[in-house]
Amino acid sequence: MLTPLVYWAQRHEEVYLRVELTDAQNIDIRVHEKVLQFRAQGYGAKGHHEYHFSLELLLPVKPEVRFRSTQRQVNITVQKEQRGWWDRLCVQERKPVFLTPDFDRWLDESDAEQEIKEKEEKKKRMRASRHKNEGFITQKTVFLFVYNLLQFVGFSWIFVNMSVRLIRFGEDSLYDTFHTTSDVMFFCQILASVEVLNAAFGIVRTSVVPTLIQVVGRNFILFIIFGSLEEMHSKPVVFFVFYLWSAIEVVRYPFYMMNCVDAEWRILTWLRYTVWIPLYPLGVLAEGELLTNAWKSVFQLPPSLQAEEKTFLKEEERKLKISIVCDTLILTSFKSQIRSVSIT
Repeated sequence: MLTPLVYWAQRHEEVYLRVELTDAQNIDIRVHEKVLQFRAQGYGAKGHHEYHFSLELLLPVKPEVRFRSTQRQVNITVQKEQRGWWDRLCVQERKPVFLTPDFDRWLDESDAEQEIKEKEEKKKRMRASRHKNEGFITQKTVFLFVYNLLQFVGFSWIFVNMSVRLIRFGEDSLYDTFHTTSDVMFFCQILASVEVLNAAFGIVRTSVVPTLIQVVGRNFILFIIFGSLEEMHSKPVVFFVFYLWSAIEVVRYPFYMMNCVDAEWRILTWLRYTVWIPLYPLGVLAEGELLTNAWKSVFQLPPSLQAEEKTFLKEEERKLKISIVCDTLILTSFKSQIRSVSIT
């Protein structure tokens, strides 16, 4: 039976073993009283074989053994029956040939005690910090929950209102979307500016730049384009932009509300990370179409000026044709006179 190379280290309450065995399989670790037995298949110093070792420990340990197998090794953790520091790992003073100290984890007894003190102090600081910030966390949770609730109610009203009007009035509802839902949409998008502040001050863990781009982009459409171009209010593309925005948000904000209370609804989670895949590209296309219509509205002449321009062009075209005919007649007459003179 082949024996793998084993490294060991200890703390006051645990013993650590690291078995050098690559791609270990069929791992069997047993502890009976003070004897630890290991058996597994893998690639060791002698190639791919079954490896085994047995250690009679210095003092009793608990029968529960934790181990974790990686691609290169097997890490074993054994709990000591009684807290204390061992002079050596095995009963026999002469250690086995395959056993060696794990200097990556090795500490002297004094260093181990210092490590324990540092861990305890760290735990105390964390508990004190949690206790200090407990009121803040509660206030933050309430604030985020109420904010997401308001946005959910607002966008739900827009989505339901547009859906009902589409069913009742059909295509006619596409032309008055702005007049029926713009007030609530303006409120929701102004309120969305809070998300940028939340990200900037670390209230939520998200990047500031993507949030800022989304909020500024939507507010540009609402306040700049719709605010300065009244003829855009009756465009059908407004319906598609508002409908896609609200469809995305009626899923996103309830998901955030559930996160505020550390709850999860699997269907909602699935919708949150699935619905946006088709809706976001469609929303970008709708916004692009809206910007195209706005561009045309800015640089296109009003109907009265368009009619005057057409009349002017027709008049100029008529004058050009008359001029060409006159020039042709004059040229023909001149050529005739030249011919008569040459004949004479």
